[in-house]
Amino acid sequence: MKRVLATLAASASIAWAGSVFAGAPDSGLDFAMGKALFDRMWVQAPSSTAANDGLGPLFNEKSCASCHTGKAFSAAMTIGPDGGITARGLSVRLGNATGEADPVYGRQIQPRSANGIISEGSVAYRVEGTPPRVVPSFEPARGPLAPGIHMGPRQAPPLRGISALGAVDPAAVERIAAEQKARGAGPSGRPRFVERDGKRVLGRYGWKASAPTIDAQTADALGLDIGMSSPLFPHPYGDCTPAEADCLAAPNGRSAEFDGEEISNDMIRVLAVYVEGLKAPAPRPDTRGEALFASAGCAACHVPDMPALGGGTVRIFSDLLLHDMGAELDDGVGEPGVLSSEWRTAPLLTLSTRRAPDRRYLHDGRAATIADAVLAHGGEAAAARSNFEALPDGDRAALIAYLETL
Repeated sequence: MKRVLATLAASASIAWAGSVFAGAPDSGLDFAMGKALFDRMWVQAPSSTAANDGLGPLFNEKSCASCHTGKAFSAAMTIGPDGGITARGLSVRLGNATGEADPVYGRQIQPRSANGIISEGSVAYRVEGTPPRVVPSFEPARGPLAPGIHMGPRQAPPLRGISALGAVDPAAVERIAAEQKARGAGPSGRPRFVERDGKRVLGRYGWKASAPTIDAQTADALGLDIGMSSPLFPHPYGDCTPAEADCLAAPNGRSAEFDGEEISNDMIRVLAVYVEGLKAPAPRPDTRGEALFASAGCAACHVPDMPALGGGTVRIFSDLLLHDMGAELDDGVGEPGVLSSEWRTAPLLTLSTRRAPDRRYLHDGRAATIADAVLAHGGEAAAARSNFEALPDGDRAALIAYLETL
């Protein structure tokens, strides 16, 4: 393992001179090794270099960097004149409203496969309708989806600044949920708790708060998107199901050198160090914008500053709670204990880095602009959306300008 990590460190090349981000990223050895792993293109097992293999057998991409790109380290999507989408970092989650996965295709469609393995089929995406939605079309290679199973597009979320989510005091999240419920009107979110090492802990990461820590989220993404197993995701065949016998019979890259899996705990750790070092932009002070953000009701869920563990506050623009966003954002795909219409409040940490034409908003990328994203809100956020619509043109423009600095 030491040999593998030393090779990673030697191959890492990091240049952060002139960074515009608040606080320089960790430029130490662990950060360098994490970057090398983040950029690494994995290959199928067996290979001549055990440190590189374990890809698949079914997968979406070959590296973390393939999905998380650009200044925000997020998905990239381009919409053609006919509404067709060209994307990196866009995938299709599967499930019914209560979170049951498809018995054949599992939790996610993997359209790519290792040599000799049948892929799960091909997926294309389009933006359709008014208001717009991202609609996937699936040509299955292993039979139809089970009755009641829906397809939910998910874009790779921005990574910059998400380490701040781990600094939030979980007691404060529960307190805010209780305060929202006690008000009896307006948003009323709830925390999601997940099990970690036999303990009930707060879910913080992912579109539906499914992971309590960055390392847990990293392990799940490696397993689901790339097919790489780790001690936190001990499945060397990724998302393969018992119905996919050829996938389960394929070689895997498990090795004693990597804690009995394809990715070791040390490798997960340095990947997490790298992601934690991707700092969020430093927003400009804007008193008018902040006031409009609060008066429109946006700050009720996108709480600018949350109490931090050990005292002080941390700026994340989220309450980390699940909110029912109504039919407007309901794609029919739930998770265990989480309804298909429920979403964790997205942190507004990287909006200033996502203004390129190929960066889009919301969980499926349906919104081309920040205004489009606000107007797509429903359910518990319907009142804030109405307040936004009712703003005079000048105030609405000022509010959007403020959000574009975050």
